[in-house]
Amino acid sequence: MHERRFHGEVEPLRSPERLARLEVDRVIQRALQGADIRSVLDVGTGSGVFAEAFAKAGLDTEGLDASPVMLAAAQRCAPGIRWQAGTAEALPYGDATFDLVFMGLLLHETDDRLQALREAARVARKRVAVLEWPQERQEFGPPQHERLSVEEVTSLAIQAGLATAEVIRLAALVLYCFNRATGRRQELEEPKRRSVPP
Repeated sequence: MHERRFHGEVEPLRSPERLARLEVDRVIQRALQGADIRSVLDVGTGSGVFAEAFAKAGLDTEGLDASPVMLAAAQRCAPGIRWQAGTAEALPYGDATFDLVFMGLLLHETDDRLQALREAARVARKRVAVLEWPQERQEFGPPQHERLSVEEVTSLAIQAGLATAEVIRLAALVLYCFNRATGRRQELEEPKRRSVPP
């Protein structure tokens, strides 16, 4: 299980170059836009970069990761946040526990992508936001064969019971915002694609 779990050094995950590439503030703003979000679960939190930013935005934030090394690093960087060990495919929370479930550069690494999205949809009250690499060649990030297309992420979200997709192309990454379906299950509409200038 979790063969692609991160095994490198923690420090490069918070390098100024990587933080600039992540566009953390913009991602947080877009993930929250248009919904009343007060609590967030950051799944696959790593060193806690996004959890820390959500908490600084005034949200009740919890970070989860499968790696004890990552959780220890996250706790050192942002000691005021709750941290929990666990995997994306089996979230240790009840249904509709958090307004937002956020997955930052995690979905492509999960052992079972559909199950990870189903769990995110189960635990989210309002929205699931997924930050991923675009399916194109870049000088950084995972190899192209590990990257997910917009169509694949959207199809998985449909199967997971999510609706209302917005696909936001950032300078180096892609942010997907999936709202919970209201009433009976809705089909996902053609995603709205927006390019956000760097």
